[in-house]
Amino acid sequence: MNESIEEILNKTLHRPFGMPKGNWTYYQEWNKALFLHWEVPFELLKKCVPSNLSIDTFEGKCYISLVAFTMEKIRPKYFPSVSLISDFDEINIRTYIDNNNKKGVYFLNIEAGKIISTFLAKAISGLPYEKSKISRNDKVYKSENSKKHFKLYTEFNVGDNLKSKTDLAMWLTERYCLYLDKDSEIYRYDIHHKEWELKSVNIKELQVTYTIGEINLSERKPDSAHYSEGIKVIAWKRKKL
Repeated sequence: MNESIEEILNKTLHRPFGMPKGNWTYYQEWNKALFLHWEVPFELLKKCVPSNLSIDTFEGKCYISLVAFTMEKIRPKYFPSVSLISDFDEINIRTYIDNNNKKGVYFLNIEAGKIISTFLAKAISGLPYEKSKISRNDKVYKSENSKKHFKLYTEFNVGDNLKSKTDLAMWLTERYCLYLDKDSEIYRYDIHHKEWELKSVNIKELQVTYTIGEINLSERKPDSAHYSEGIKVIAWKRKKL
């Protein structure tokens, strides 16, 4: 269904906390998203997260996720998108935060497939974007970050819609803010979108070379994986906490 922004903004019952105040500032789409999730030790994860952010846990367990998707149509509120800048492949490595009952994500690493998009996204958002050489189609996602020697190669088949999502799947995906540490300050970006529609995914081949602090994601297979055709996202200006 091709819903308008107003229709998206009016659907709020699925949110775990209230809508942000004030006018939204950016529109974007996160499309053809592959989610890979690893359970990781708290003692190693806390070394990678600012001490004034509270790591969220599910049944006492911590998680890191690799999300490989295609960003599309990103634009400021009153301007059209420009595909040369607005559309690019992205990979983020994220973990999960719960500050004052606002469950969000914190990016441990974030990469984009275009130089100009990398530069502008980093300059405007403050998020730690880096350039990576990325190519993809509906069954393969490949990336190489030569600066950090990070690599991803995966072949996968997308399955059916999940008729019911587990509590863990909901916990991992239904996040409505992201946290940023910049210049010794902590900020929060609030976002809004419809609930993720998730599909099963069969990972046929996976080569992951990502080391975050002392956590090496290549040491074992992900604990779970999901796929989504995508969502339309509304974002607000960042707020200093």
